[in-house]
Amino acid sequence: MDLKNILYAVASLTAMGLLFGVILGVAAKVFAVKTDPRIEQITHVLPGANCGGCGFAGCANFADAVVKAGAPTNGCMVGGAKVVARIATIMGQEPLEVVPQVAVVKCSSSCDNVKQKYHYEGYDTCKAIDSLSGGSKQCPYACCGLGDCVRACLFDAIHVVDGVAVVDRSKCTGCGACTRACPKNIIVLREASCDHEVLCSSLKRGIEVRDVCKVGCVACGICVRNCHGNAITLVDNLATIDPKKCINCGVCVDVCPRHTIRELP
Repeated sequence: MDLKNILYAVASLTAMGLLFGVILGVAAKVFAVKTDPRIEQITHVLPGANCGGCGFAGCANFADAVVKAGAPTNGCMVGGAKVVARIATIMGQEPLEVVPQVAVVKCSSSCDNVKQKYHYEGYDTCKAIDSLSGGSKQCPYACCGLGDCVRACLFDAIHVVDGVAVVDRSKCTGCGACTRACPKNIIVLREASCDHEVLCSSLKRGIEVRDVCKVGCVACGICVRNCHGNAITLVDNLATIDPKKCINCGVCVDVCPRHTIRELP
């Protein structure tokens, strides 16, 4: 190939490159998708935790849903009332109510309180041990204690203490990551205003609970009869506190013979 042909090839490729560049530039402007600036504004005010507590994959997805699909502006539990108010302002709406929530592990099955079925050696996850006959503890509702919730928490708000997960309410944001990670479904979100909880999830009869756990609820009803706020009921062999009625008097804690009801730390 002589020099003339080489120069011709280079010139042709250069011309084609310029032509395609112009075409792509024009196409980018013609077919550009206009983005609502409110999406970026909302994303900017969100905490950026991408915890999924709002029900969306991340903060950007939540912002997109608020603007495009009308998702509730109070969906970010991590940001709290301050962030909710700023999102409402961006959307030109009145701020929605924010009810602070915290996670509660409804179990007190520490190593000393519950009987064991076997000694486990294997993958260090709750999901793995739960697949083996419901875990090593004889109570089928007992905390596995291997920390799937701990690893899911982005805020260092939950730790395993003596074989059972415990929530630090001062750090908990109510994002719900731990509730989704628990294979036993014994971690729940509760209104932060309620300081007392029945730390048991067993729906077994009292005699069965008593046989495997020292602190499990046996549905004796003493708490129900003594509650000053009529906030406790027995549902499926388990005492349940209504946080909207609880006046935090603490009487239930004092009268519970099994020490199942406790004041949350």
